[in-house]
Amino acid sequence: MKNKFLAIIVLFILSFILVTCNASQPQNSVQKFQSEKVLTIWWNRGYYPEQEEALKKIVAEWEDKTDNKVELLFFSEDDILQATIDGLETGKPPDLLFSERAEFTLIPQWAWEGKLLDVSDVIAPVKNFYSHTILKSVYLYNNVNRKSSNYSVPIMQQGLHIHYWYDLIREANLGEEIPKNWDEFWQFWQNAQKNLRQQGQTNIYGLGLPMSIDGTDTSIVFEQILEANNLQILDEQGKLQIDKTAVRQKIIEILDWYTSFYKNGYVPPNAINWLNYDNNTNFLNRNTLMTINPSMSIPGSQQEDEEIYLNQMRTIDFPNNPNGAKPTSLVSIKQPVIFTSSAHPKLAKEFLSYLVEPENLGPYIKGSRGRYFPIMPQLWKDPFWTNKKDPHISVASQQFTEYQTSLFDHSRSHAYSQVHSENIWSKAMQQVLIQGLSPTEATDIAINQIQEIFSQWKTQS
Repeated sequence: MKNKFLAIIVLFILSFILVTCNASQPQNSVQKFQSEKVLTIWWNRGYYPEQEEALKKIVAEWEDKTDNKVELLFFSEDDILQATIDGLETGKPPDLLFSERAEFTLIPQWAWEGKLLDVSDVIAPVKNFYSHTILKSVYLYNNVNRKSSNYSVPIMQQGLHIHYWYDLIREANLGEEIPKNWDEFWQFWQNAQKNLRQQGQTNIYGLGLPMSIDGTDTSIVFEQILEANNLQILDEQGKLQIDKTAVRQKIIEILDWYTSFYKNGYVPPNAINWLNYDNNTNFLNRNTLMTINPSMSIPGSQQEDEEIYLNQMRTIDFPNNPNGAKPTSLVSIKQPVIFTSSAHPKLAKEFLSYLVEPENLGPYIKGSRGRYFPIMPQLWKDPFWTNKKDPHISVASQQFTEYQTSLFDHSRSHAYSQVHSENIWSKAMQQVLIQGLSPTEATDIAINQIQEIFSQWKTQS
């Protein structure tokens, strides 16, 4: 009887253990599922701590309000696109991506290939805050679904800006006023270089113009020069115009004009090897009198030194176009995307919806110290953008609010994004400056390459 009683107890204990184990398995599975359900965000690293801290704050507030978890990873400009390409190939892209360069290069291609999620529902609640031009920049064609829609979300914009050393120009004894007319403007910096060289400053160059295929700045600056010369590579419908004799001849003339500054010694010799930050470095080291930069990172880097920021450095408008018309600034619209293969697309949409609320987006853009500018009208009301005591941000703001702006050509045709990706204009400069080809020969090569790119996109449609 005693043995039978012990056997019953043992069976009871074993049954209890089995029930406990079985009961705990679903709970553990739920916990594991919840721990895996983390929104992964890959974001272009900011130039300043304030920019990243502002985004971290938005992420933390969203986590608190929604009980969701976020893994926020920052990548350099050079690394983020390659990491994303690798992630797409392995089927493990981030849930949400923001890259500074993607709108020029890969976003139109990803939309075309059906790799981006339609985010029209994210834009809808704030659609009235955007202009037609802004919405056009994210209205992309999906060749898989055979439809156009919003496959990215516009959050801010960026333009090209001219900076120069005010104190060095005063030393050059040319007067403090920078000419507004096109030819006089460019001659001014050459004259300043000559005067400073005569004073013994042998390492100074008048123009900090990028000429390298290793950085995207070269093509972006050259596109602005094309715009100033009213040269339309594409018409409003996105059709190529480079087969026209007048367009081809104008490209030859502009390429010859641009590269002549280097040939004649007004651009640093190492400009043919510059990475994107090298024009910044050469300018900040006072090796160049002026430079054109696709952001406000140069003055932003000097905000802690009031003497340099307020008194020695200046930001100015572009000169009038060669035909005398007021300048039109090319702007790029910065835009996060969600991939169709993202693990948590619904969460990514929810976070983007939170980010684009003006009260959240405004502080993030301000954290960039003027590297980015608002696209929502109400955000311009912040005196941060118009404070005349700031000689850089207030001037740059006028390019967006008071002067005409235009989108880059990839907004007219997705195929043009590949022209950016392959650095066609930068290669043409290298062919002239390094290989010794004539501007005519280099232009014809570039035209053939662009035509081939467009024909490939056409056959894919």
